[in-house]
Amino acid sequence: MTYQEKTMIMRFLEYFLEHVDNEETKNLLQQYYERAGKSVEVVTSIFQEEGAVIPNGFTDEDVNKGVPKLFNFMYDLMYLHMMAKIDTSLYALYSTMSYRQDIRQFYKGLTAEAQETYDQTTQSLLEAGVLSRPPYVSMPKEVKYVNDRKYMTGINWFSNERSLNTIEISLIHHAIETNLTGMQLMIGFAQVANNQQVRDHFIKGMELSKKVETSLGEFLRQDFIEPPATYAGKATDSTVAPFSDKLMLYNTSVLTTFGLGSNALGGAFSLRTDLPAKMILLSKDILDFAKQGGKIMLKNGWMEEPPMIENRNDLTKR
Repeated sequence: MTYQEKTMIMRFLEYFLEHVDNEETKNLLQQYYERAGKSVEVVTSIFQEEGAVIPNGFTDEDVNKGVPKLFNFMYDLMYLHMMAKIDTSLYALYSTMSYRQDIRQFYKGLTAEAQETYDQTTQSLLEAGVLSRPPYVSMPKEVKYVNDRKYMTGINWFSNERSLNTIEISLIHHAIETNLTGMQLMIGFAQVANNQQVRDHFIKGMELSKKVETSLGEFLRQDFIEPPATYAGKATDSTVAPFSDKLMLYNTSVLTTFGLGSNALGGAFSLRTDLPAKMILLSKDILDFAKQGGKIMLKNGWMEEPPMIENRNDLTKR
């Protein structure tokens, strides 16, 4: 998974580096590209030492050089910002699933790299006015405990139910921000995909991102909080594909998996009954979308099979 994800990001960064016109952004993209390349070398070395075949991942054949820009002002940095979020979560998880010391250290380093990139891209996007800050709240002056069961109910305009708390606002803000970036990615992908079934899938992804944004945004609007938005990073009108359908579909799969995890986290940390219920419904839609993407990858022979334990039936025949 690390090999595939890193080779995927390298292809995107190669494309972004071809079109970047900001020196600071170029340095960030180049830095992450070089680190991704070193990570691929480490994983390759581990596979070779273990006598395992090297995965195909994504190669130069999956990126088309010299084509028009598919995304405009600062989307390259917004994309890296989103992927740094995902990488931080993934590699922290992988480090807790690893038992070999060298592999634990490897993922510890990758987690630190992703966190550093997230810090750098966040600061740059904030300074450019591209990111919407979460709402400010008044700081509490005393510790309070919940003593009313109504605290776990949702909004009811005919009674005095509570507003969103800061944890719930943060989770909603995070989900909307990520889906705004993902929605532009789906719009761009839909414009350039060569396979009609793949193109239709990206259109569904665009509609799903919009559904997540509007559904969760309504919770904020009920408390008179404006959902996050940005003027930057829109898809252009280009219809020339900078990436292979295989690459774009895999990237969509990574984002979908991240969306499922984020929704599960949001539902688990919310103490209002209406918000987790909405996230469960959205998770069903996201899961259905993920399954459809998997079927398309299988149909086209784009899904590399992970290693498996020997078939039990084969073992009993020995």
